[in-house]
Amino acid sequence: MFDLKQRRIELGLTMLDVAKLVGVSEATISRYESGNIKNMRRDRIEKYAKALKVSPSDFLDINDAEDSCDSDLAALIAKYPNIKPIKLKRFPMLGEIACGEPVFADEDKEHYVMADMDIHADFCLTAKGDSMVNARIYEGDIVFIKEMPIVENGDIAAVIINDEATLKRVYYYREDGMLQLVAENPKYKPLVYQGEELNHIRILGKAVYFMSAVE
Repeated sequence: MFDLKQRRIELGLTMLDVAKLVGVSEATISRYESGNIKNMRRDRIEKYAKALKVSPSDFLDINDAEDSCDSDLAALIAKYPNIKPIKLKRFPMLGEIACGEPVFADEDKEHYVMADMDIHADFCLTAKGDSMVNARIYEGDIVFIKEMPIVENGDIAAVIINDEATLKRVYYYREDGMLQLVAENPKYKPLVYQGEELNHIRILGKAVYFMSAVE
């Protein structure tokens, strides 16, 4: 089967070289080489084929092979009801925090995570440190967040404190005008905010799923 990456390497080209010839980003070429070429525009196929010095029909061979795999999977799903296909969706990875506003990376910067479409989240972030280990969230884990400005007491949420995004359990006591952010590690004391301090806190949303980085 025609291999985009192998052909590029045979020609001594980098992904950036091909990206310039096709008129797309280097990240897009990376996605194509990983096999995600369905629905590629005809004009882009022609440019890509020219860059790799192959026929545009070679790209159809790749899609035909993928369709064959899809057919095999459909047969398995029909035969075994406990097999469920994974439909993937791209979730933007939370980038740098600037002035209390989350900045989401552009598509061209590859700051996206592919995960099951059944995850009802709007974005994700990478856990830092060990403050949430008792909730089985470890450093490097990817945590998926459903965007909402208010969460229920006890929910784990992504919270911006000044210019840093962090994960904590949230408890808000309206009568006292007090917000308490609690870690899931006894070595960290709860963070308590009242009055004017609340102006520097922003809840981004509720943690609804996580993807472990531990093998």
